[in-house]
Amino acid sequence: MQVSYHGHSIVKIKTGNYTILIDPFITGNGLTDLQVENEKPDAILLTHAHNDHVGDTLELASNSGATVVAPVELANYLGSKGLNTVGMNLGGAKEFEFGTVKFTKAFHSSSYTSEEDGVIYGGMPAGILFKAEGKTIYHAGDTEVFGDMEIIGKMNAIDLAFVPIGDFFTMGPEDAAYAVSLLNPKTVVPIHYNTFPPINQDPEQFKKLVEQAEVNVLQVGGVIDI
Repeated sequence: MQVSYHGHSIVKIKTGNYTILIDPFITGNGLTDLQVENEKPDAILLTHAHNDHVGDTLELASNSGATVVAPVELANYLGSKGLNTVGMNLGGAKEFEFGTVKFTKAFHSSSYTSEEDGVIYGGMPAGILFKAEGKTIYHAGDTEVFGDMEIIGKMNAIDLAFVPIGDFFTMGPEDAAYAVSLLNPKTVVPIHYNTFPPINQDPEQFKKLVEQAEVNVLQVGGVIDI
């Protein structure tokens, strides 16, 4: 399985014959190396409804026919726009052809803003556990640190975790490092930093604080094979 990072919170997973995008915020993301017209995902997984995570889902899924898996209220909204959606909720899991998706807790907010519809309630924010080919990936979404991360870590042997470190809107480096100690992944990648001035961070500071896992500070476009 090939996993790559593309700025902000975008993660791309290639497994078998499938390509999965998580939180594809491309347009307006000055850090990403992706171009909307070049991406043809089979599935799009969304952690929550904020525009910097839903991103280009409408165009991407319209162009490719991708299945969009999201918290149910967000999925219902995107489904009303003609997308093929699957709405799930916290604690729920479903096995798809491309892998198994399970939504976990995240402590944040969740709304989508459009010129046409105004502010749309997006349901509960979530983290995502993705399992395929015997491997487990955890994308924390936008969140603060919380004690139940220990439960997530105990119930799942996490091969690769993506955790936000930007502070201001999410965990900062210190809290994210503590989150890693609870999750106990083999490898962790910092995300959600340096996209906008309020979330500027030095990922090397985060790396120094983590003791229980290998930290891989991926450059945009960087790839991990697991």
